[in-house]
Amino acid sequence: MSEPQNVPVTAVPGDARVLDVREDYEWEAGHIDGAVHIPLDQLPERFGELDPDEDLHVICRAGGRSQRAAEWLESHGYTAINVSGGMGAWLEAGRPMVSETGSEPAVL
Repeated sequence: MSEPQNVPVTAVPGDARVLDVREDYEWEAGHIDGAVHIPLDQLPERFGELDPDEDLHVICRAGGRSQRAAEWLESHGYTAINVSGGMGAWLEAGRPMVSETGSEPAVL
């Protein structure tokens, strides 16, 4: 099994397909506009919602859950790239975010 590639948030293209594997409350507080949200524990049931021909940039809060998700996706024939540092690094880099709460986007 190949190891997924790891990239810093600054290397994620603006048009990248991003898969966010955080929990619902984390997603609602702040996420990347246009990202797909499938919590890590739901991935085995829901991965069919993802396009196997599309490169997926996988993100979580800090990089641990997304690394596990990327490895799992790679083992199922997907091309998955782990976003190092996760949403914490995304926020620190000043990359754009939206929230579902009406408040300023935050990383929980």
